[in-house]
Amino acid sequence: MGQCLCLPFRILSTTCNFYRGLFHYLVGKGRRSQYTSSSSSSVKEYQQNDNVELSFLKLSSNDSSEDAVFKKHARIHLFTLSSAFYLYHKPHYRKASYAEDLVDNFANVAIPGTGIPLSLFVRSKLLALSFVLTASPICSLAAALHLWIKTGFTSSISNEYKHRLLAPDDWFSYWRLNCRVAGMHALLNDNPIGYQMENKWTFLKQGRDANVPVSPFLDTPAIVVKHKNEEGGLGIHFFKNATHGGDWIIQHRIQNSDWVASLLPQPAPLSTFRVITQSRASIDVHATPTVEQITALSCVFRAGRKNAATDHDSILFNVDVTTGKIKGGTTNAHWYKLGLHNILPTHCNWRSFHGEYQSHPDVPGLDVTGKVIPDIKGMLQLVEDSHLKLCPDVPFVGWDVVLSADPKVPVCLLEVNLSCNFFRGDFDKEIYLDFIDDSLAKLQDLRLTADSDKKKFKIKAM
Repeated sequence: MGQCLCLPFRILSTTCNFYRGLFHYLVGKGRRSQYTSSSSSSVKEYQQNDNVELSFLKLSSNDSSEDAVFKKHARIHLFTLSSAFYLYHKPHYRKASYAEDLVDNFANVAIPGTGIPLSLFVRSKLLALSFVLTASPICSLAAALHLWIKTGFTSSISNEYKHRLLAPDDWFSYWRLNCRVAGMHALLNDNPIGYQMENKWTFLKQGRDANVPVSPFLDTPAIVVKHKNEEGGLGIHFFKNATHGGDWIIQHRIQNSDWVASLLPQPAPLSTFRVITQSRASIDVHATPTVEQITALSCVFRAGRKNAATDHDSILFNVDVTTGKIKGGTTNAHWYKLGLHNILPTHCNWRSFHGEYQSHPDVPGLDVTGKVIPDIKGMLQLVEDSHLKLCPDVPFVGWDVVLSADPKVPVCLLEVNLSCNFFRGDFDKEIYLDFIDDSLAKLQDLRLTADSDKKKFKIKAM
């Protein structure tokens, strides 16, 4: 009974902390002060910094390791969430503004069970802020209650609500965190050259020149594609190759290796491994980078579904980066279900759980979990070396790694994503948060300097 009586007060306390933290970094003292990295200073120095006067974020020598990580994560989340509104109308490294990139990214994403594209709620700064202030607590409470029901009323509603609202660890929140860090980093460092890798042609061309095994492309000036039954000039299309100044990258279709194909239904799309790397060299873009500053954080096998065109429709199998062993699979497809009919309980799951798939659902008995990726260390070394060669000045890179049937290129890199998500893969949270913490300290210094200089940011074509 005592737990039930305390629940509303705990929910209210967490909600108030969310609003306090958000406005502290949005318009309060936290916006105008230095950001002290907790990983590079003692607890005493961290506590004494004027920027961290919010009691629920202060580190204490009595904190458990779990509490310390939670506080660091909450601080990072609230700081970067508020920073999204600083970025809102400013140039983005691949769009005219951060807002435009946000609308494009959210066009096919909906909170599970709503069917409403999130892009509708970020079309203006005021609307986006209103949505964050209302939807964040509501959705966090709904998720906490849903988990409580799913676990047979054994989970803690207040604890789940606190983590969901202040230090969310779902794939969507990590994706948006990475996007905000990339957006701030590119803006405040005047678009380091590494961000050009987001352009698929630039990536292929510079990758080839740097002896990085990128996916092969053709050098023919153009191709003509005709429909086999159309006449009178209909059904004919001309594509000018990017190698000759056109807009199209022309390639032979890459096939899965025999080993990858053995884990998939037939027919299945090219199924890649998403590996995320981080670069500490991006903190100071003017220093000379070293390979020791690059770390592979996670790996996920995107096992494509039967008859799918690409592995965007896939089961996401987590991979142990130390052994290469494939772990349980899950999905985030419920985040991409649009249309109001998805409000009905039978049309869209509210959540999925890690490890719910041990085998591929399209082929009964086709076990995937437990298989070991050939030469995982070589794969991780490849992406770390490639990050160093191509874009050490970019914080995070999501690599689409292919194990192909082509003996000339048995392993190749399909493309990169610089505002990347982990696709629900495991990673060392402390290494990740320490890096972001150190990065934000530098970025806040750059932002305060830009404020002082009344700097005008200009759009730069990628």
